[in-house]
Amino acid sequence: METSKAMRWTGWALSVLIILFMLLDGAMKLAQPEIVVATTMSLGYPKSAIMPIGVILLVCTALYAFPRTAVLGAILLTAYLGGAVATHVRVGSPLFSHTLFGVYLGLMLWAALWLRDARLRALFPLRTP
Repeated sequence: METSKAMRWTGWALSVLIILFMLLDGAMKLAQPEIVVATTMSLGYPKSAIMPIGVILLVCTALYAFPRTAVLGAILLTAYLGGAVATHVRVGSPLFSHTLFGVYLGLMLWAALWLRDARLRALFPLRTP
């Protein structure tokens, strides 16, 4: 199954947006400005957890960014985002803006990977009636 130029470019454009967002989020966790510390603690995590969470996010994002490890990165980022969703469910965050944000990102990262990787499209083809 061939990947058209438009599909590949669209997939990479979406991937770059996701990668930049995740890199920014991970870097903010490493830098630990007051807003990150306050927000993380309000979600029930201790300040000592922020750095490891940031490192995990950056490693998963790096894996997603490289084509050879992109599927592994997508799986790990999906797990990471699942934890974010669970955290927001636990604290009673608003559904569509906070709780489901991880779901939106997960769908976007898999759609981007599906668009840029013919092997993934062969594994999960869209069926026409």
